[in-house]
Amino acid sequence: MIAGCSRPRVARPAKPLSFRWRAARKLAFLAAATMILPLGGCATSTHLGSSELKRIPGRTYVIVGASSGFGKGVALRLGRERANVVLAARRTELLEQIATDIRAAGGTALVVTTDGSKAEDIDALAKAAVARFGRIDVWMNVAGVGAIGHFWEIPVQDYSRLIDINVKGVIYGSHAALVQFIAQGQGSLVNVGSIDSEVPLAYQAVYAASKASVLSLARSVNQEIRQAGYARTIKISTIMPWATDTPWWPHAANYSGHAPRMAMMDPPDKVVEAMIWASFHPREELPVGWKAQASYSMHHVMPDLTERISANVQRAELKKASPAAPTSGSLYRPMTEGTSVDGGVRARMKAEDEARKSPPQ
Repeated sequence: MIAGCSRPRVARPAKPLSFRWRAARKLAFLAAATMILPLGGCATSTHLGSSELKRIPGRTYVIVGASSGFGKGVALRLGRERANVVLAARRTELLEQIATDIRAAGGTALVVTTDGSKAEDIDALAKAAVARFGRIDVWMNVAGVGAIGHFWEIPVQDYSRLIDINVKGVIYGSHAALVQFIAQGQGSLVNVGSIDSEVPLAYQAVYAASKASVLSLARSVNQEIRQAGYARTIKISTIMPWATDTPWWPHAANYSGHAPRMAMMDPPDKVVEAMIWASFHPREELPVGWKAQASYSMHHVMPDLTERISANVQRAELKKASPAAPTSGSLYRPMTEGTSVDGGVRARMKAEDEARKSPPQ
């Protein structure tokens, strides 16, 4: 090379547009993550302190969907704090077992066998609760079921039943609760939505649509409550958890060909505590934990990218899972399995991941 001369530049072939587009998307995601993920640290603290715990004894809670998962977790926790707990679900024997545990812990329990998708069952539930305890302080609509797989591969009758449970059930429960709250002058309604209420998720399309309906219902009715002059004494909260390890997963209808799973699952206790906390500190929309808060915030800023990332994560997780035969889950009838608060999904995922890493014998 001659002194004082610069090295000649070698022309490089232009990157294909598809490559540049993928790179731009990655940069956009990284920029968004840098701005949005720290907001997860701003997630509302839902820890139950002494001030909340002192107010639970003698308070009457109606829990629709109390036989497992969040509902069972809330019921047992309230029982330990000596609340009046009205247990509603289809699995009567399980409710009776939970009621026994509540009474042993010092609480009071009433079992009312209820199919939340039937308006007449919800009406009977409300009447039974008032007849026994004189009032309802908190009504929780917890019951919900999923359907996993490509939208076009799930039978439409399964979707119809899912809407009956997830949407109509919440409408019936919310209506019964508000009629009673207006009659008695106050009350707190806690509906369990999902982060899917805000961020629609591929492979769970109709479930996500049903949870969006739960959120939209609360938003609309909250405005009616405000206009009617009840906003100070009657509150509606929508709880929006991240994917959580409960029996929701084995109870879901599943046509994906794989056992259901999701990345970075939360433990159910986190959501259980948030539900009880919200009965004292109502929030119109309460994402639970930093992952839900970050996803919620990012979707408000970059909705298309957030949905694309969520879909890709869901597809990748399903590919990791063990094979599973098609099932309608608990849509049409209660299942004997899945009776605990925890669903055991994280343990199964760990076993699947370890088996994938192990060399073939």
